[in-house]
Amino acid sequence: MSVEAGKKAPDFSAVTDGGKKLKLSALRGKPVVLYFYPKDDTSGCTAEACGFRDQLPDFSRVKAQVIGVSKDSVERHDKFKKKYGLNFPLVSDEDGKICLKYGTWIEKSLYGRKYMGIDRSTFLIDKTGTVAKVWRKVKVPGHVEDVLEAVKAL
Repeated sequence: MSVEAGKKAPDFSAVTDGGKKLKLSALRGKPVVLYFYPKDDTSGCTAEACGFRDQLPDFSRVKAQVIGVSKDSVERHDKFKKKYGLNFPLVSDEDGKICLKYGTWIEKSLYGRKYMGIDRSTFLIDKTGTVAKVWRKVKVPGHVEDVLEAVKAL
């Protein structure tokens, strides 16, 4: 499935860190930054999560909700959040259904070896539930700042 700017964001219900429930459509009325990342506690994913953590006061000022999504378990998310003091929800998509809805579960290649994994992607969803902007194949440096500028422009 391909999620593009101008289309409704696919809704989902999922479990987050701490065993809480999150339903995307319940967040209507404020912008949502939904970012997909490959794995808790790896270098790029940690840098990205800490970037969002550090900028969360700025996202909060524009009433935006940041949500991270990976296929890690709730238990792994709990450890990751505690280790780095992350202050936003992390969705556990162990069965990969949310990744499939957003087109982030892709074939990757590393040193000639092909495997399936999460394409580091971010979706900015406006307060009506419409995708306002999409970033795919995200490079971590500068990304959080780019997303924040896009949210401010909504």
